[in-house]
Amino acid sequence: MDWSVIVLLVTFVVLLVLNVPISIGIGIATFAAMLFTIDFGPAAVTVAQRMAGGINSFALLAIPFFVLSGLLMGRGGIAHRLIEFAKVLIGMLPGGLAFVNIISCTLFGAISGSAVAATSAIGGFMIPTMEKEGYDKDFTAAVTVASSTTGLLIPPSNILIVYSLASGGVSIAALFIAGYLPGILVALSLMAVCAVYAKKHGYPVGRVPTIKELAKKSFDAVPSLFLIVLVIGGIVGGFFTATEASVIAVLYSLLLSVFVYKEVKLPELPEIFIKAVETTAIVMLLIATSTAMSWMLSYENIPQNISAALMGLSDNPFIILLTINIILLLVGIFMDMTPAVLIFTPIFLPVAMELGMSPLHFGIMMVLNLCIGLCTPPVGAVLFVGCGIAKTSIARLIKPLMPMYAAMVVVLLLVAYVPAISEFLPTFFGLYEK
Repeated sequence: MDWSVIVLLVTFVVLLVLNVPISIGIGIATFAAMLFTIDFGPAAVTVAQRMAGGINSFALLAIPFFVLSGLLMGRGGIAHRLIEFAKVLIGMLPGGLAFVNIISCTLFGAISGSAVAATSAIGGFMIPTMEKEGYDKDFTAAVTVASSTTGLLIPPSNILIVYSLASGGVSIAALFIAGYLPGILVALSLMAVCAVYAKKHGYPVGRVPTIKELAKKSFDAVPSLFLIVLVIGGIVGGFFTATEASVIAVLYSLLLSVFVYKEVKLPELPEIFIKAVETTAIVMLLIATSTAMSWMLSYENIPQNISAALMGLSDNPFIILLTINIILLLVGIFMDMTPAVLIFTPIFLPVAMELGMSPLHFGIMMVLNLCIGLCTPPVGAVLFVGCGIAKTSIARLIKPLMPMYAAMVVVLLLVAYVPAISEFLPTFFGLYEK
């Protein structure tokens, strides 16, 4: 291995251990590695150029708008209405509140495009509610944490936009549609785990709602759920692109939060806009520095070397794909999703394509894989948020999370080895041809 690559890896790991923000760590490590190849001045210019080029993409314009849309929906009373809607649908089943938690997190994660937002908004209400009903607090927090990641597979999803950039232009519309079946499968697998857990511990059964309650709660939730229909229906119908859909999502969220639900007041909008700018800046800096690191790795032929090593590992495609998934699971434990997608897509996508996988199939598998890392210690952001809301420790959450990890991994393997799960819907709607 070249010295520049060793410097890159060692510097990045050291900065990660020192708790330096990951975007800063990636940038510094890339620059330090570059100094082993070229002089200081050209190295600085090269890194700056690669960072600027990394965010000079029309598709990335969708991210700030989807971020703003998610913040508006988060503050606009959407979470409470989705919870009430889920409660009248399945709250009467054994362990029904756990199912309500999963469905609410999945729907809110899909609407907001953020697992952390889903954990905060749904967990802030569901964790104390379930605890009052006799549910174990650690189990409740574990359900919230695991199910919040599901929304990242169901559009609108910023990480799928990032993957489109990293993969060289896979259709964002196709990726959006492709995430539905895997996302639903993850939610169903978590519900199966909760059903067994609820039966074992004798958790309470909710009352059956009246027709009037069902109609009212469903009616209240329709405007929130319509955002998904509006965005995806517009993209599939060819009325607008994914980037244009993000603007539509902002306008709709603004209308819903300020004028329909009236949960957001006009004087609060500047604060929400500033928060959106802050979040967007963090994401864009991650994309910029990760793109520079990805270029550095390509410059040193690391993707080609790893590809050759993996293809030489075995003649069995099953083993090679399993190895890629294990590596990505380990990466997800220690690295945020955005840099992981940008750095490892150029490394593993050529291998996957040589195995016969389409870029669409690989992208959904990769994002699902990294979603598991979001709720896995030591770096999982969603895990920390869930622990903070429930006022518990990560160590106490691990036990109830273990069967949920197992369920998510089973779905991951299904997605990895059954291409139709990811490719059926995009192909059906004419958005993708393998």
